[in-house]
Amino acid sequence: MRLFKFLVRSVLAIALTGVAAKANAQSIDELYQAAKKEGTLSLNGGGPAGLYEPWVLEFEQRFPGIKVKLTADFSNILVPIIDREIAERKLSVDLTIFQTLQDYVRWKKQGVLMSFKPQGWNQIHQSFKDPDGQYVGVAVYALSYAYNTQAIAGIDLPRSAQDFLKPEFNGKVITCYPNDDDVTLYLFYTIVQKYGWKFMDKYMATNPQWVRGHLGVARAVASGQAEVTFDTMTNVSLGIKTNNQPTDVAFSNVDPLPIWPQTTAIFKDAPHPNAAKLYITWFLAKEQQSRTGTWSTRLDVPPPSGLKPIFDYHLANDFRNFITNEKLAEELRKRFEGYIGKPKGDPVIH
Repeated sequence: MRLFKFLVRSVLAIALTGVAAKANAQSIDELYQAAKKEGTLSLNGGGPAGLYEPWVLEFEQRFPGIKVKLTADFSNILVPIIDREIAERKLSVDLTIFQTLQDYVRWKKQGVLMSFKPQGWNQIHQSFKDPDGQYVGVAVYALSYAYNTQAIAGIDLPRSAQDFLKPEFNGKVITCYPNDDDVTLYLFYTIVQKYGWKFMDKYMATNPQWVRGHLGVARAVASGQAEVTFDTMTNVSLGIKTNNQPTDVAFSNVDPLPIWPQTTAIFKDAPHPNAAKLYITWFLAKEQQSRTGTWSTRLDVPPPSGLKPIFDYHLANDFRNFITNEKLAEELRKRFEGYIGKPKGDPVIH
C-alpha cells in the first residue's frame, strides 16, 4: 500500500510539473490568442518615455488588436500610485519595468506578484531574475563615463573617479543627485567605499553640476553644458551619439562598472494578464533582445556593437542587495543631501 501511495504521489508530482512547465512555456501564438480577448495592456515604465515608445509601437503592429497604455515617469512617482491601487483593490496596471528592485522584493513578500517564466528563461543569468519567476530583468544598464568629443580629446579622458577632481574639470562635470536617484546612489556608494568620504569633500570643491534624471546628464554632455560625467546610462549616451551628437562613452579600467537589470513583473490581479505575459515573452525573445542598444539579460545574446560582453567588465553587480538594505540607503541619502542639498528642478524624462 505504501509503495502504491508513493507511486501515485510520484506520478501526480510529475504530472503537475508538466502542467506548470506548460503554463510557463506558452508559445507566442497561444498567448496572443488569449491576449486578443483582453484587447489592452497597461504598462508602467520607469524613466523616459522614449525608452518604451518604439517598442510599444512595434508590439502593437506585431500583435494587432492589443492597444498598449504606456505611463512613463520616475519609479518613485509611479510606485506609490500602484501601492495605493493594490491597497484599494483597484489595480489598473498589468506590468511594470522599473530599476527600483527593492519594490519587486517588497511586492514579492506581499504576495502581489504573479509567477511567470517565459520562453528562454534558462538563458537569463541568475543575477538578473527571481528564482521563483516573480520578476525578471529585461535589459542590463550600466553607469559609465561620457564626454563631449568636441571639448575633450580621447587622451584626456578620465580613467578613475579621482580623475574628475582635476582642476581642468572644475564646473564641467554633471551627475544625477545621489539622494534622488537610486542607481546614482549606488554609484556614489561604490566610489566612497573605495576612496573614502574625502572624495566627496574634494568633489564638491570642483563645483559639479546636478540634474534629475540620466537623460538630462546625457543631453548636458552632448550639448556642451557639461564636458564629462561618470554617471551616464551607457545606452542613452550611445543613442544620442547615433544622432550625430558630439558625445561618446568610456569605461574605467580602475573602478567597477555599476550595473543593474531593468526589471519587469506582472501583478497577480493584473486586469490583462495574458497581454502582460505576451509582452514579456515577446520582448525577452532573442530577436528583440539583440536590438535594444544595451546588454541583454540573456547569455545567448551578443552585446551591442563596440561593447564587450557585460561580464567581461569589472562590475559592481550587487544593486539588489544594496538597495534593499533600507537603513543603509536612507543613511546615505541623508549624508549626500548634507553635501548637495535637496534636489532641484523637474525630472528630465522627455
